[in-house]
Amino acid sequence: MRSATAVAWAGGIVAAAVTLLLPLWLSPANLTVYTLAGLYAVTAIGLSLLMGYAGQASLGQAVFFAIGAYTVAAASLHGVPTALALVAAPLLAAAVAALVGIPILRLRGHYLAFATLAFQLIVLSVISNTAFLGGGIGFAAIPSLGVNGAVLTSARGFAWLSWAVTAVAMVLALNLIRSRPGRALRALATSEAAAESAGIAVVRYKLAVFALSAGFAGFAGGIYAFFIGYLSPDSFPVELSIEFVVMAVIFGLGSVWGALLGAAGISVLVQVLNQVGTAPGMPEYMPTLLNYAAYGVTLVLIMVFLPGGLLPALRSLWARVAGRRGDPGGPVGPGQGAGGPSAVALGTALASALRLSPAKDAGEPTPEHARRQ
Repeated sequence: MRSATAVAWAGGIVAAAVTLLLPLWLSPANLTVYTLAGLYAVTAIGLSLLMGYAGQASLGQAVFFAIGAYTVAAASLHGVPTALALVAAPLLAAAVAALVGIPILRLRGHYLAFATLAFQLIVLSVISNTAFLGGGIGFAAIPSLGVNGAVLTSARGFAWLSWAVTAVAMVLALNLIRSRPGRALRALATSEAAAESAGIAVVRYKLAVFALSAGFAGFAGGIYAFFIGYLSPDSFPVELSIEFVVMAVIFGLGSVWGALLGAAGISVLVQVLNQVGTAPGMPEYMPTLLNYAAYGVTLVLIMVFLPGGLLPALRSLWARVAGRRGDPGGPVGPGQGAGGPSAVALGTALASALRLSPAKDAGEPTPEHARRQ
């Protein structure tokens, strides 16, 4: 345990050092991707909590990102101090989520997912037809973020700010998961009926996590507005919501580190696909087509071969190499026990899945494995 703790601390220190030093060597284009990856990570962390613990599927997370961005733009352009506008962004996003969540959180599964998607389309339509919010043209020349005369204008400064906010979001999420409400969320993710029978206020916890995830997205959207300096309804397409879902799912729902890694990986992947799609001779729709294709293929592969996500699979493989029982070393995701299946069983199941044949040596299948089959 001491060795594992020391390794974790050393890894955290190295990661923090790399995060701080990397903007010093990145080109302007890569610095933009780096900054956006941090902001997307904040949103993905909130979405991972919502989907991984509250069990609520959301395809409209970009709408709260947009609410935060438009709050900052509208308030700062109408004379509100920029720092105060940034503080208002997550509060308004969380308040809207709480109001909307009262009716739509009664839905489940794909019904809820489509309801959140419809809410995003409605909000974007309202923004497009509201002059106070810039209409279809949007907002330009958004004031720079500043406090007491100190103004943040450099791309490098925004990069450090975005990843500082990411670190704060991670600390908040990790402490929430390990707290008493976090234990209630884990029970809720495992079985709503069992959680309710144990006295947990299921509806209240769902609504609280929904508002919290929206607050994360709203704060990230507020920084995004200051960083980009221009907003329009086209800045927040449905594709962005799908991108957030892929970020939260690819490395495992309910994992804060998984959301962080997913945001970083998908941000780089999108940049590469955009470069390929905008190459000479490519049609105008190619970048969007490549992005949707990448999201679809990624989700299908993860759901078929690694339904728990990449991070649990990597941990299991590491445990198998180390010759011990797999232990994720943190809060477990929905439907997982505290210790998890043995590393050998997971490795055999993974190898069997990749061969597209049933596992032969992993013993009797669990009920969850049978359902997936």
